[in-house]
Amino acid sequence: MPEAERSITINRPVADVFAFLADGLTATKWRSGVLDIAHVSGDGLGAIYRQGVKGPMGRRVAADYRITEYTPTKRIAFEAIAGPVRPRGAYVMEPGGDGTRLTFSLAAKLGPVQRLVMGRMVQQTMDAEIRALDTLKTVLED
Repeated sequence: MPEAERSITINRPVADVFAFLADGLTATKWRSGVLDIAHVSGDGLGAIYRQGVKGPMGRRVAADYRITEYTPTKRIAFEAIAGPVRPRGAYVMEPGGDGTRLTFSLAAKLGPVQRLVMGRMVQQTMDAEIRALDTLKTVLED
């Protein structure tokens, strides 16, 4: 099962980091793989976003998602509801140092054929998403 996790400290209050991440429309500001995103319905728990991400050869791949957990200033979890791979992920926030300690995790269950055909590519994509925390830090601290 492809998975990735990383923690980073962002020099901003927890409430600011939470608000930024809770607004899925900010994704294009820090996740380079996101081509487009739109808020479809709901707020907080149950919110749905339509998202297109860069796939093989730059082709747009649907990666719509739904918020599955929403605990203000603490946790946002989500699951993909469109696309060939349906990862689950979470952002966990807590006060840390002079700001916010943010942990971002992703995991996807792949069947045997998917694992053989796409496993490496899925892992590389997850690793890139986790590395994007550096850009998130820069955007929020500037």
